[in-house]
Amino acid sequence: MMGSELDIGEVARRSGLPASTLRYYEEKGLIRSSGRKGLRRLFDPGVLDQLALITLGRLAQFKLEELPAMLPGESGAALDRAKINEKAQELDRRIDELTALSKLLRHVAECRADNHFSCPRFKKLLRIAFRLREDDKKRHPGKASNTA
Repeated sequence: MMGSELDIGEVARRSGLPASTLRYYEEKGLIRSSGRKGLRRLFDPGVLDQLALITLGRLAQFKLEELPAMLPGESGAALDRAKINEKAQELDRRIDELTALSKLLRHVAECRADNHFSCPRFKKLLRIAFRLREDDKKRHPGKASNTA
């Protein structure tokens, strides 16, 4: 390797991402190779920080198209704090929804009632789940749902 540059195999190993993903991210302009050694792409070690940020963005459910503006560099600006805060609020809402769903499922599994529909707590949890679903439909009107 030249200097401190990393070849694509080393970046893949250190980042845990397959080389095909690295090539795809490069094609999309999320990362940039600094050259080649034979047929292998070379990257500046800073690419590992960019990949960590991309991974964080993907975990937070940012779309790939949203990420270039979030990455430092020639084409990217500083992190968009408003967009990040909006995404954090969206995740908080999702956590609330999943917590309510988890409580409902646990209650169903543990409830000693002969008929769940005669259990007031079960019925309350069902109403909460229904309300969460309706709220989600209002937030995402065009979102396809596989639930009735």
